[in-house]
Amino acid sequence: MLYLIGLGLGDAKDITVKGLEIVKHCRRVYLEAYTSVLTVGKEALEEFYGRELILADRETVEQEADNILKDADFCDVAFLVVGDPFGATTHSDLVLRAVKLGIPYRVIHNASIMNAVGCCGLQLYNFGETVSVVFWTDTWKPESFFDKIQKNKQNGMHTLCLLDIKVKEQSLENLMKGKKIYESPRYMSVNQAAEQLLAIVQNRRIQGEEPEVTENTLCVGLARVGAMDQKIASGTLQQMSTVELGGPLHSMIIAGNMHPLEIDMLKLFAVDESSFGDNECQRNT
Repeated sequence: MLYLIGLGLGDAKDITVKGLEIVKHCRRVYLEAYTSVLTVGKEALEEFYGRELILADRETVEQEADNILKDADFCDVAFLVVGDPFGATTHSDLVLRAVKLGIPYRVIHNASIMNAVGCCGLQLYNFGETVSVVFWTDTWKPESFFDKIQKNKQNGMHTLCLLDIKVKEQSLENLMKGKKIYESPRYMSVNQAAEQLLAIVQNRRIQGEEPEVTENTLCVGLARVGAMDQKIASGTLQQMSTVELGGPLHSMIIAGNMHPLEIDMLKLFAVDESSFGDNECQRNT
């Protein structure tokens, strides 16, 4: 059988008891290592689980999935995912491949950033479509995610922004030359995401628009959710461009209409509580 096991968001101990029991008896255990990261490394996981882990990067999962599934119809194979197994579409593809090969599968769920963001006090059922904010380059600056944020905002919904992760990525030059030389890992910060959003706001104004999202829109920055040193900050989009949240992983929320209880919760994490008394906040309520 193929087991897809969520590891949660913090450290080695966030795996469920059921998940750990399965890991201990599987013949091979893969650790997916590109859609997210834990606050501890592979070695710490191996020590706690008492098992050797095989790192599975994007290339392995997307291009060599048959190797992961090899003999899984005769023995047990585990595929470990930070957060919940179905937080990325890649893992649905792995399930579909297993079914096509006649391999049974089982999913062991865990906490994901998709529900853990409730820690900031915004109510989960008030969230609209989640968006991914990607790193811009000198020649590629997509804005499509901004339109989705604006649509959520128009509907009074909050938007969870998942910030880009670059792990084992090749430069365009090395990719074109066929050289398997990889760039250093990069993790987008709340500051970088806010700066890109602010640039889009300015671009839209130059184009004659008055965007729903502005410098004064209330946002929440989150870092290392689920870890002991988790950090949350609330404030305007402008304030998010300078707030200090420390190391990765970061996420950001663009707030929609808010219930008074949501506002009271966000004030616990305010960069500057006066941000909650301006016209923007009054419109939110």
